[in-house]
Amino acid sequence: MTSRASVLRLAALVLAFLAVAVGLQASGWDGPGQLRAGVESAGWAGAVVFVVGYALLVLVPTPASLLTILGGALFGVWVGALLAWAGAWLGSVGGFLAGRRLGRPAVDRLLGGRLAQADRVLRQHGLVAVVAVRLVPLFPFTPLNYAAGLVGVRARDYLLGTALGIVPGALAYAAVGASGADPLGIVLGIGGLVALAVLGGTVGRRLLARTEPADSDDPDQER
Repeated sequence: MTSRASVLRLAALVLAFLAVAVGLQASGWDGPGQLRAGVESAGWAGAVVFVVGYALLVLVPTPASLLTILGGALFGVWVGALLAWAGAWLGSVGGFLAGRRLGRPAVDRLLGGRLAQADRVLRQHGLVAVVAVRLVPLFPFTPLNYAAGLVGVRARDYLLGTALGIVPGALAYAAVGASGADPLGIVLGIGGLVALAVLGGTVGRRLLARTEPADSDDPDQER
C-alpha cells in the first residue's frame, strides 16, 4: 500500500464523516447528543459495553476506524481513545487466537492471498513490523489479527507491537469523532491521520524492501 493511497483513503473517510456531521447539525437532529447523554447516564457500564462491543465487532470484521470515531463522539477524545484502544487490543487478541482455528487457507483468503508475505515481514522484522503495520496497515486490521496466529511472529512482539502501534490512530480518530463539525478538530484529526499514513507507508515500504524473498520450496509461494 502506498503512502499516497493511504492518505487518500483516510482523507475520504474523514471527509465523509464531516459531511454527515455537518448535515446532521444543519438538520437540527441531536442524535449524537442523545447518545452521549445515554452513555453518561449508564456510567461505567456504558464504557464496558463499548469496549466489549468493539472487541467483538472487529472480529467480523467491522472497520476499526469507524468504531474509534464513534468512541470519540460518545466519550470525548481521551476517554474515547482509551476505550477504543482497549477494545481494539482485546479484539486483536481474540483474532490472534481464532486464527489458529481457522487455518491457513481461510486466513489467506481474508488477506487476499498475501499470507506468505505477511509471514515473511512479521517473522523477519518482529516488533518493528507489527508497529509499522498497525500505524497504517499494510494488511487490513482484522485479517492481520487472524494471520498473526499462524505466522512466525512471536506472541510477545505481536501483543506489544499492537498495543503501541494503535495508540496514534486511536487518538487521531477519536479526535475526529469528538470534534463533531468543529473545523479545528477536523483539521487536527486529518493532519494526524495524514502524518500516520506517510510515516506508516514509508516504514512499511522499507520493511518490504528489506524482507528476504521466500525460498523456492515455500509451500505458500507455490500455491
